[in-house]
Amino acid sequence: MNLPSFLWLWKIAAWSMGASLLAYLLLAVTGTWMFAARNTKQPRPKWLRPFHLATGTGMATMVILLLGIGVVGTLGEYGKLGHSIHLPVGLAVVTLMLVSVGSGLQIGPKHPWARPLHISSNFALFVGFVTVLLTGWTIVQKYLPKV
Repeated sequence: MNLPSFLWLWKIAAWSMGASLLAYLLLAVTGTWMFAARNTKQPRPKWLRPFHLATGTGMATMVILLLGIGVVGTLGEYGKLGHSIHLPVGLAVVTLMLVSVGSGLQIGPKHPWARPLHISSNFALFVGFVTVLLTGWTIVQKYLPKV
């Protein structure tokens, strides 16, 4: 089958992954700031929580975009999924991100379980991001010689 090059799709994925990692870093900084302010009973800037939520929404959107790009690009290039460890690792990252978002939106006095779940899922998400980055890099190497 003579399919068009999927290079443009992989470029979008690379930029989205970079932006997701930047968003993760910003979320770690703002989340730590909110946590520290809460524990020291210091007032936090009014913009901090909305910025954290907006950045989290952006990261979640990019992670879902990355999933879609991966599925479409892999099906287009190979005609099937599951030829590498990158798929289960990517699905784990999507799951962890959804757990993080869901628990983060529940944080409050009525849900004391939400904050520890949110924080621990974000630590696991870091490991997932590193793993998906490494497994994705091996996939990118398959495409570079074709260009």
